[in-house]
Amino acid sequence: MKVEGKTYGKTASGERIDSVTIENSNGVSITVISLGSALISVKTPDRDGVSSEITLCKPSLSDYEQPPRYFGATVGRFCNRIGGASFSLDGKEYRLPANDGPNCLHGGPGGFDQKVWDIFPFKEEGRAGVKFFYNSPDGEEGFPGSLEVSSVYTLTDKNELIMEYEAATDKATPVNMTNHVYWNLSGGAADTILDHKLKINSSEYLPVDEKLIPTGVIKPVADTPFDFRNEKVVGSEINEAGGYDHCFVLKDEYARAEKPFAELTENESGRKLSFYTTQPGVQFYTGNFVKDFVSPEKTYQKHGGLCLETQGYPDAPNKPEFPSCVLKPGDRYSQRTIVVFSIT
Repeated sequence: MKVEGKTYGKTASGERIDSVTIENSNGVSITVISLGSALISVKTPDRDGVSSEITLCKPSLSDYEQPPRYFGATVGRFCNRIGGASFSLDGKEYRLPANDGPNCLHGGPGGFDQKVWDIFPFKEEGRAGVKFFYNSPDGEEGFPGSLEVSSVYTLTDKNELIMEYEAATDKATPVNMTNHVYWNLSGGAADTILDHKLKINSSEYLPVDEKLIPTGVIKPVADTPFDFRNEKVVGSEINEAGGYDHCFVLKDEYARAEKPFAELTENESGRKLSFYTTQPGVQFYTGNFVKDFVSPEKTYQKHGGLCLETQGYPDAPNKPEFPSCVLKPGDRYSQRTIVVFSIT
């Protein structure tokens, strides 16, 4: 395992940002930075052994400080949307900043993706990684409780990228963290992910209203454009779905990281990703709002990349019928997501 750390640059406010690049014995590499505990690069070989970037990444640090947000970042305190930018907990109402129409999106405008995290690289036999730490003060972005959070990226010689998140609080508070990397397995050869093939081992999803907030209903995917139980081309029914930005329900062994909950392939390059998680849901998002995104390779437009964001259910603080995302003092939030890289 090769591990290289360096100073990535300074923010507009003068804070130093560090980066770490890790490469395994198979030519798979990742790069992470301390701004937003972000995964800013993943490079893997194609079936001919040519290594290319397979995420939508930005050219420089200053670009990561500007919209569009969340590319590769650790998202929190609460990823996805909280409807009406408010929730009630233990008889008290909490108002959050509305940064997505009337909703609070991805923890608000000052969410974890904009914070500078403490960074600690490590190297072990057959693996290497980076641990990030951040302390979110009581009341940050309207959320109660002082929250201690960690984010860990590990790359192994088995071509596994392991992403782990933990948190502890001194007051009851909603916690729902994820990584927001955009995948495009073509290595810059394709403008969109519409020809990628995807399988999601989920029989149910969460319909949303016009503001993209779950209605509270859990609906079968059968006979809908949301049925990915058998592998199909991402773009085959995307118009019928109105673009994908929906949470899929993961049950039993798929939410215990025992079997892959999703498999993503790209025919021309031969690249394949297999996804495992301990979370009860995954938000499948097809970059519906991507526009004029400038990467080092090219400029991407709508559907230039896709996300598979493992998480608890969106708007859970306002949906008592959903699994609770409330973390209480004395308990520990913990989740793991694994991405396995291979060639078909």
